[in-house]
Amino acid sequence: MKVQKMSADRWAISSGSKFEKIAGYSRALVDGEWVFVSGTAGHNPDGSISPDPEEQTRQSVRTIAKALEQASASLADIVRLNVYVADRRDVMTVSKVLGETFSDPRPTNTTIICGFPVEEIKVEIEVTARKRGN
Repeated sequence: MKVQKMSADRWAISSGSKFEKIAGYSRALVDGEWVFVSGTAGHNPDGSISPDPEEQTRQSVRTIAKALEQASASLADIVRLNVYVADRRDVMTVSKVLGETFSDPRPTNTTIICGFPVEEIKVEIEVTARKRGN
């Protein structure tokens, strides 16, 4: 992950993904105490992606955790999840992983069934976090 400072309390975090440059976004943006993490699919660091929705969810969470770490935050700081799932039959699988990942107080969650431009993607997760102690 690479950090690009815009000011003392605003900076962008890049994972180096080619998609960030192509689509004009950052993996995460820190604005004061808030951290906004872009929709994150379950791509492995080498660019590959598992066909298993459970593993894609776990990898997505790992990538999000790394971005939050760069922002001096953690998964425990997440206040909102937006979860996008390609197939409604995978919702319970994805939900199970998220249930194992988060503890009380759990973040809010909106789950949407949708299509993705890349057929291999089964799940994408977007989060908003608020750093504690600020």
